[in-house]
Amino acid sequence: PEILDLHYFRQHPEKSWQVIKEIFYDFFGKARPNAAHYVLARMESKGLLKNIITQNIDNLHQEAGSRQVIEFHGNSHRLTCISCGRQFGINDISLDTLPVKCDVCNGLVKPDFIFFGEGIPPQAYEKSLDAARRAEVFLIIGTTGEIMPASQIPFLAKQNGATLIEINTQPSKFTGTVTDLFLEGKATEVMQQLEALLG
Repeated sequence: PEILDLHYFRQHPEKSWQVIKEIFYDFFGKARPNAAHYVLARMESKGLLKNIITQNIDNLHQEAGSRQVIEFHGNSHRLTCISCGRQFGINDISLDTLPVKCDVCNGLVKPDFIFFGEGIPPQAYEKSLDAARRAEVFLIIGTTGEIMPASQIPFLAKQNGATLIEINTQPSKFTGTVTDLFLEGKATEVMQQLEALLG
């Protein structure tokens, strides 16, 4: 939608912020980690998981306890001034007065997730590629494989010798191409079963 277009956001910050606040902070902001998030965090703490590459912007992996999270599309819990680059945590600012302005330069502040018209953050992109190249086992969880360039990361892992395990409620673009093992079901259920098998 145009609300999430960077050009529109710059031209109509108040309208954009009203919708952004409603969708990402009033509605989705109430989301909490589920069982799959917690299983991934426990796998990381046991040394079974090196990185999480996520397209989600909700901060739920971190809330569940994961530390090595690569946020491919950014994070709604951070905000950035588009004038001076200052970053804010969502708890450091007020959404009562919109649009949100920087307390240093009075510039426009936007959520630190990518809008249409913006590229993938270079550091997240490079870290994702590096993690894919080094993976021995690569879990694909709950994605259709439709969004570029994120959808290319499992292919890179496969090219570098990783075994790909896909957990999805239905087949995806990866299922017939790079997936070695397809586990059909909800991530919350399958991840708990996987954790039980791993001990």
